[in-house]
Formats: sequence, C-alpha cells, structure tokens
Amino acid sequence: MKFLRSGEEEEHFFDDDPMSAVGNLFDVALVFIVALLFALMAMFGKELFDPESRTELRVDAAGRVELLTKKGRKIESLKQSKEKAEGKGVRLGTAYRLEDGTTVYVPEE
Repeated sequence: MKFLRSGEEEEHFFDDDPMSAVGNLFDVALVFIVALLFALMAMFGKELFDPESRTELRVDAAGRVELLTKKGRKIESLKQSKEKAEGKGVRLGTAYRLEDGTTVYVPEE
C-alpha cells in the first residue's frame, strides 16, 4: 500500500492489483441476494414456510385447470368447467379493459 504525500497524485490507483474490483462485485452480489430474500418474505410472508397452508394451480394435458387449496388437513379442489352459471343475482357493476391492458371496475349505484 502506498501513502501519498501532500501534493502528490497517483493517477492509476487500481493498476497495482487487477483483482481488486472482484471484491466489490462480491459485495454487490450479496446485497442483491439479501434484497431478493426480503422481497420474497414481503411477498409470501408466513405462507412461504408454513406447510399447513398451500395453494397449487394445476393444468392437465387437455388444458383443464384445477385449483387445489390446503388449509391444515382440509383440501379443497376447484375445477374449471365449460358450463355457464345460471341463477338469480344482482348486478354489481361493469369492468372495462383499457388499451394499456389495465382493468377498471365501475360499481353500480
């Protein structure tokens, strides 16, 4: 390590050791990994490590979708069907898809 005296300048500080930048890359990678872990914890929270509750979405070879939800010992299965729903109900509002792909819901008054 060189010490500079007042008035002296060293133009190429990193020329002595070409591997000195590798340590900085390692530090940046560690910060990135920690940020990803925090993002996962914020996204999934307790569900990430809780084996008692779980949700899976399965698609079979025919293209049918099945939603499996496990809470404790109870397992629920919802299967997609091509049937139309029938019955009495109340209209809640209207949904519009805008040109940019966002969906806007307008409730009825």
